[in-house]
Amino acid sequence: MNREEKRVEQGIARGAAAARRLENEVARVVVGQDRVVREIVIALIAGGHALVEGVPGLGKTLLVRALARAAGSAFSRIQFTPDLMPADITGHFMFERENKRFVVRKGPVFCNFLLADEVNRAPAKTQSALLEAMQEQQVTIEGRTFPLQRPFLVMATQNPVEQEGTYPLPQAQTDRFMFKIYITYPGEEEELLITSQVTRQSVGNGLDLEAVQPVLTAEQVIALQEMAAGLVVDEQIAAYVVRIVRATRDWNGVVMGAGPRGSISLLRAARAMALLEGRGFVIPDDVKQVAPAVLRHRLTLSADLHIEGYTPDHVLGELLASVEAPRT
Repeated sequence: MNREEKRVEQGIARGAAAARRLENEVARVVVGQDRVVREIVIALIAGGHALVEGVPGLGKTLLVRALARAAGSAFSRIQFTPDLMPADITGHFMFERENKRFVVRKGPVFCNFLLADEVNRAPAKTQSALLEAMQEQQVTIEGRTFPLQRPFLVMATQNPVEQEGTYPLPQAQTDRFMFKIYITYPGEEEELLITSQVTRQSVGNGLDLEAVQPVLTAEQVIALQEMAAGLVVDEQIAAYVVRIVRATRDWNGVVMGAGPRGSISLLRAARAMALLEGRGFVIPDDVKQVAPAVLRHRLTLSADLHIEGYTPDHVLGELLASVEAPRT
């Protein structure tokens, strides 16, 4: 191994250690949700956004608040409601009487970590206010464009049970989310630990986030994202990713499969997974690990499959087993 290769290997080892520190720090307070914590960290390193689905009270807000604190970054929260307007998200111009001029009042989207709580409670016009921010990392207000600071991650939540008064997200918007993450009930031991932590010396029902220590800075998070983007991807791995995504379009019972953005997101997420594992290259297992979270919201199943009790995860399990992986 020459000096340059050794330097790269050492850099990857340091990056992996930093990513695991971030993951472990968040997992200290988000108890019993190790898979969810790992997936949100992968989304962050890959430079993507996450749609988190689960019933209320499972720690979705706590997750993104803890992640923002551990990453040393700014956090904002928007509670989506039917009367929320796009300007409530992006901001607007207002007139200052003292100075007799218009000034911009930036909205909560100007942060590093944005929690869009119950995003499906707002109408499509308001939901679409996030599209430019998520895709272009910029916001246009009254014809003026303002860049968003990096890193920028949107974590949107929705309740899968309560559908009254909600507006389903259009496919154009769900496709902008790199991951769709399911958050479920914790185990009995984890729930006992959560209950003890929240109620110990506490009047309210919130967990003290002072226990979360900033282990990274925003600049270090950006460095991790750039490191992941530079990982080696063999042509066979790239071809494997494309075969998986193209198979979703022809799978029996799938009305609409993933588009090219699915291939791009899957490859980016696999690189982030490889970095988290301390490797400077992507292997097929990296692709398989992240494929369900990347593709489950990009599949539209037929009514027959729904009646038979199939979910996108069932289809993806069969699909991944049928698509031949390259030998490494």
